[in-house]
Amino acid sequence: MPRIISDADMIYLRATPMPRALDSVQQSFVGMYPSSARTASFPPPTIITRAAADETLFPNEGNCRRFGQLGRAFAQRTADRWNDSKEMDYLNSLISKWMPEGGQRVAVDSHPRLSGIMDTVNSTLAHGPKTRLPSPFYDPKGREIIDKIGTEEWFSGYKESQEYRKLGIGALVGDIVTRMVGSAEGSGNDGLLEVAGVDGDLGKGRGGESGIKLALSGCHDTTLAAVLSSLGAFEGEKWPPYTSHIAVELFKDASIKTEDAMPTEPAPRQSFLGSSRKKTKPASLMMRKPTPELTAEEKAKLQGHYVRLRYNDRPVTIPGCKLPGNHLEGDETFCTLQAFKAIADKFTPRIWTDACVEGLDEPAFPISPEPAGF
Repeated sequence: MPRIISDADMIYLRATPMPRALDSVQQSFVGMYPSSARTASFPPPTIITRAAADETLFPNEGNCRRFGQLGRAFAQRTADRWNDSKEMDYLNSLISKWMPEGGQRVAVDSHPRLSGIMDTVNSTLAHGPKTRLPSPFYDPKGREIIDKIGTEEWFSGYKESQEYRKLGIGALVGDIVTRMVGSAEGSGNDGLLEVAGVDGDLGKGRGGESGIKLALSGCHDTTLAAVLSSLGAFEGEKWPPYTSHIAVELFKDASIKTEDAMPTEPAPRQSFLGSSRKKTKPASLMMRKPTPELTAEEKAKLQGHYVRLRYNDRPVTIPGCKLPGNHLEGDETFCTLQAFKAIADKFTPRIWTDACVEGLDEPAFPISPEPAGF
């Protein structure tokens, strides 16, 4: 990345509609490029947001009907498993006297829910002593139990169900794969066509940029755990703490030479105003095409590219990337782009909104195990 920038058109910025998520991506950007690293003529950066009904940057239970069904089913299973357990008895011995309605029993599905209590405890720990609850809420054993149960309630579905992965986080993972494949093939589908352009002329940034070098997305703890769980990289983990992040890194083998690609343009959206875009090469669709359907020529464009996933600066390994031929020799954390895409393709919905209203009368749990990360 350059030390001083005159625009942000090599950076893809996106946030959910939640103000705290927008704050996170803005602060991250300003921390990386403070005013001393931006020219005086620096224009406002483009930050992409979507309407709440279309948002896929977090598990959108409220606007995906089938995912809501699945979420409630897995939450109920957790309640059935833990509500009458000795672990829940221990929690009640600590904090039940502070529950509303005359000492209501603490439970996965109590009011407030156990996960809500966890949120409150974590928030007060982050904000200092003036916000603290009574000391029993911070009992180390009690916090371990709450974390274990909360993590199971919210994230076990991603580990066990392909449908859960597809509806909960598959669209976002598909977007990430699209941008990486777009970068590998030099098509402009790396995000450049969304954030750059002068006077509607897409395909080149205001400073002459021809590709995206960095993408920052302001999201949520449920986003991070959902992505990691869906890729089989969240085993034994606790609930993501504050300031957690995932880095999805794309590398290229410098010894492999590829021809410079002329930017291509996605098929223009229909508009009552018509399309004024300039003609470029025909649109490439390989980024969303299932890996088994890729031609030999398309697969060749992915060769020499590797993906590494880091969670809070710690490289993690995706199970399917451990297989022979699916990683950089000597390091299983570097997954080949083709293998990573193949794993992600299995839970990337073709049309997320359509998938959200399919299977509404089907069982919530898969008939047989559907492990994540393969």
